[in-house]
Amino acid sequence: MKKNILKNDGVQSLLASLICILLGLLIGFIVLLFINPSGAGEAITAVIKNFLNYSKAATQAKYLGNTLVKTAPLLMCALSILFAYKVGLFNIGAAGQYCAGVALSLYAALAWGWGWLPCMLLAMLGGMVLGAISGLLKSYCNVNEVISGIMLNWIVLYLTNMLLTNVKEATSPYTFVLAHKNPSAILPSLGIGSLFNNNGYVGLALPLSVLAAVAVWVVLEKTRFGYELRATGNNKNAAKYCGMAEKRNIILTLVISGALAGLGAAMLYLTGYEQWQCSTSSVPGMGFNGIAAAFLGGLNPFGTILASFFIQHITAGGAYVDKSMYCVQISDLISSLIIYLCGFVLFIKYAMNVGIRKREEKATLKEKEQSETPPADANTGKGGDQ
Repeated sequence: MKKNILKNDGVQSLLASLICILLGLLIGFIVLLFINPSGAGEAITAVIKNFLNYSKAATQAKYLGNTLVKTAPLLMCALSILFAYKVGLFNIGAAGQYCAGVALSLYAALAWGWGWLPCMLLAMLGGMVLGAISGLLKSYCNVNEVISGIMLNWIVLYLTNMLLTNVKEATSPYTFVLAHKNPSAILPSLGIGSLFNNNGYVGLALPLSVLAAVAVWVVLEKTRFGYELRATGNNKNAAKYCGMAEKRNIILTLVISGALAGLGAAMLYLTGYEQWQCSTSSVPGMGFNGIAAAFLGGLNPFGTILASFFIQHITAGGAYVDKSMYCVQISDLISSLIIYLCGFVLFIKYAMNVGIRKREEKATLKEKEQSETPPADANTGKGGDQ
């Protein structure tokens, strides 16, 4: 039997992701047609082009750098979701762990004058503590990690606002400018910024996030520890029977997942690209967009790198929609539609597998019928006429 290329998991993930992206763009285009059909084509094109809307190469490079600056933390949040999901856990608390990373890294940098490395480690520690709380509740109290994660998201958000109010500007709700207050806390550029028209925000975070994706793949796929984690996720009772510490593995998974999300926050705010607004009343979307990036990438760390860039690309591209023809929120709506449909990747893969299985069953049944049917000349009795 010929090998069906569509049964390959990588091919399925790629096709499912492309289908979701095209569906999202199509629905976004239809929405634009209903609002103002005359500018729908230009608007959806502007979203797709993003930094390519500029004509000069130097300007394109600069704004590509801006997209990459926010791709790094999104990738870390996606890896946080992915790592937990591979172990059978849904870490929706990544948004709160991200907030903890923001709070501790910025406070240490602005209030205590710490350098970038201890600030990053402290951000990871904050995410780890929150992950450990969800893990302990899951292991010993049977509290679903989704429930505890959602509750912690809001608790940590308001604790972050309270803490960073001590290091905010007097006349605005934003924290102090990091480059002015403590330049030693800015992540090193490593000369990468020169590739993006001396965009000083692009630096260590970008290669570090890619290395983190490689490390997650190695841990999950090439180590005994990763095998135990995945075995626990598949069936914790069977893992316990085999001598694996299922409770320890659940806690460790959420601790590592929290560390990744907390590190992602430090990768953004220690670049000086953004300041935290101490009046923030909603959980940062970065943690939730990480869910879409993880699934759009087929739950593969390498696919998640490309998916994170794409989601950040279309999110930033929404800013180029003509605001004289459409309201300000239309760019967020288009981005949200595409991100929402990214969550259907696994469903599309399931539908593809069902279709392939049905076709194979029909082909097998047909071959069986043909083999059981006697040849047309079996009863002709050629020898009896002689």
